[in-house]
Amino acid sequence: MAIKLTRKMFVNTCFISFGSTRFLVGLNSNHDTRFFLGKIFGGFEGSGFISRPRFFCRATCVERLSWEGSSHEVLLSKLENALKDLKLDEAWETFNDFKRLYGFPSHLLVSRFITQLSYSTTPHWLLKACDLVMMVLKEKSNHLQPDMLTKLVLSLARAQMPIPLSMILRLMLEKGILPPMNVLHLLFLHMVKTEVGTCIASNLLIEICDYYMRVCSGKSHRANLLKPDTMIFNLVLDSCVRFASSLKGQQIIELMSQTGVVADAHSIVIIAQIHELNGQRDELKKFKDHVATLPVAFVSHYQQYLECLLNLHFKFDDIEAAAELLLGMNRSWESRPMKDSGKDYQKPCFVPIGSQNLRNGLKIQVMLEHQQNDSALNAEGKSDLVFCRDKKLFPSNRALSKLINGYKRHGKINELSKFLLGLKKELDSSGQSSLLSDVIDACISLGWMEVAHDILDDMESSGDPLGSSAYEALLTAYYKRNMFREGDVLLKQSRKAGFVMEVANNSVICKNVAANVGRSSLCIKEASSICQPTLSECLVQEKNAKDENPTH
Repeated sequence: MAIKLTRKMFVNTCFISFGSTRFLVGLNSNHDTRFFLGKIFGGFEGSGFISRPRFFCRATCVERLSWEGSSHEVLLSKLENALKDLKLDEAWETFNDFKRLYGFPSHLLVSRFITQLSYSTTPHWLLKACDLVMMVLKEKSNHLQPDMLTKLVLSLARAQMPIPLSMILRLMLEKGILPPMNVLHLLFLHMVKTEVGTCIASNLLIEICDYYMRVCSGKSHRANLLKPDTMIFNLVLDSCVRFASSLKGQQIIELMSQTGVVADAHSIVIIAQIHELNGQRDELKKFKDHVATLPVAFVSHYQQYLECLLNLHFKFDDIEAAAELLLGMNRSWESRPMKDSGKDYQKPCFVPIGSQNLRNGLKIQVMLEHQQNDSALNAEGKSDLVFCRDKKLFPSNRALSKLINGYKRHGKINELSKFLLGLKKELDSSGQSSLLSDVIDACISLGWMEVAHDILDDMESSGDPLGSSAYEALLTAYYKRNMFREGDVLLKQSRKAGFVMEVANNSVICKNVAANVGRSSLCIKEASSICQPTLSECLVQEKNAKDENPTH
């Protein structure tokens, strides 16, 4: 007869063997243990046991069980109770005990355990869930159900744990399954919130697309279930812009073309930002003709595209192209009628990507008028060079300062005047008629008297002379700087234009005789008050930036 005591399953548990038969007796206290053993062996000196064995079955109900059967059921019961009571520590310890003795429990219990761990918000238990998945994968891969793994990756995404998330998602991809598209949207949305997550999300998207293209080559019916959609590409591309991963972004753009995913309005803006980061002006110009065909309802959205293209023109020091873009950016919009922005009016067009010398180069499908209503992106971004007002686009003071400084560096003041004259016609219709006066004031503030005087001359030659305020400002500046010869020339010139001016104490008294209808108007302006600080400050910053970095 053999006896073994254990405290693991009950308070005290006694196993007794009679030949090939074993008995399990549960005892509730040390007193019961001593009493029970005394009934079997009789007394020992000082032990408190009685002197001879007696029958004990009348007082204790003994269940006849095998050792294996009893511990198996007890451990399973303990594991189920721990899961029910959300005691994850006890459940993990019991599971490991059961696995050492009997292997994995049923797939339902394994799934329940992994799901319970997935519901935890603690990274420790989420990592334990991943460990458990990998253990099951090695021995019982059929226990891993798609729904269970989907719950786990969602929890990992919410907890900002992109590395274990990618591990489980790759496991699902190897098994030929992926979460539903709406779940994938959430996964990528959470991943791209950080720079590390963006890198992992980019690599995952590449792997998913590679797998999709392999499945497509085999003409499998599951191909469409594995194809990522436009929103996923937009999320990853937008994060590449935010974290300046421009080369990875370029790779994703090419992948978008290879998989045949259609780029929407958000995509084009993000792609433009990536091309700007990479300095790919020629790539960006390929979209220009397509954007120009859009209705005026899309003016504000594609403002960011024009911003990127204009910025690259300035980086390449192509002042003529920048001026042409600013003057023509409203013409195509105004020639097209307003359309319902909630409806698609055109089929996808194809825009080449990369070198056009390649016989079979890549082309991306573009639907410029399509915008996803549920998009989580703010694709408009920051605009420093172009702003939108009343469905029309206008250059900002920063853009004007870049143009003015560029034309001056190249000695092309006449071209600057032509640009300003063309822009003045645009602004006059919008009530922004002070542009030329602001430019004159800004040039004066930097001491560019010759530039300001040349602009006045060009405006006179064009038959559209400036008002008296421009002459007054420049004349005041001449006399403040003791440039009397230039001042006298301008004074005669102003009289030919119909303005009578007198100088007193370095201030100019002006009478507009051209518009005299029996009464005159006098105005006095001090030199310190003639500057428009916004444009002047932008021009100073641009000039200083070019002086410090002449190659940019």
